[in-house]
Amino acid sequence: MNQEELQNLRQDYTAASLTEKETSQTPFKQFEKWFDQAIEAKVLEPNAMTLATASADGRPSARVVLLKGVDANGFAFYTNYLSRKGKELTKNPNAAVVFFWGELERQVRIEGTIEKLGKEQSEKYFHSRPVSSQIGALVSPQSQEIEDRKVLETKMAELEAEYAGKEIPKPSYWGGYILKPRLVEFWQGRSSRLHDRIVYKKIDNKNWKKVRLAP
Repeated sequence: MNQEELQNLRQDYTAASLTEKETSQTPFKQFEKWFDQAIEAKVLEPNAMTLATASADGRPSARVVLLKGVDANGFAFYTNYLSRKGKELTKNPNAAVVFFWGELERQVRIEGTIEKLGKEQSEKYFHSRPVSSQIGALVSPQSQEIEDRKVLETKMAELEAEYAGKEIPKPSYWGGYILKPRLVEFWQGRSSRLHDRIVYKKIDNKNWKKVRLAP
């Protein structure tokens, strides 16, 4: 692809609109509504979200993780606490996530602070995962350099044999986080780049202010 072809890549969005009146009272209810519609539309992995973190000195990094829970407290996901994102969150708990559902021409942005979920909740989710995923959490020293893939495959085979028919212990370095939002933006693509952007801003522990932003 040449530069001109790249510059001419564009899509005019005409699938839907978004008004203040049709949005829910809280961002959590609105998110659930849109998430259910993403599932109905058979969006590929609708719970995939880009998680952005930053180091203590403000250097950002981003990656895709999977949403595994949402309620009035926030948005939950699970990972290795010793990964790059885990280490960054220890020093700087401010983070943001983005969902993009292209089939619906929609995006959701969430900004807030992250806290660890309780050990019991992390244990419960860990043991609900497929056995191979549980073992994978023990196998991978996430974000660390390794010699080659064979290191992982050999360790996987060893642990599959060791834990055959046994409960697999959740490693202490693996568990859940919850993103507690202070801002949630719902973006609906519109024609001529005049997109709809409805933002919820947290006022206090219970209340949210809803505003429209220019695209």
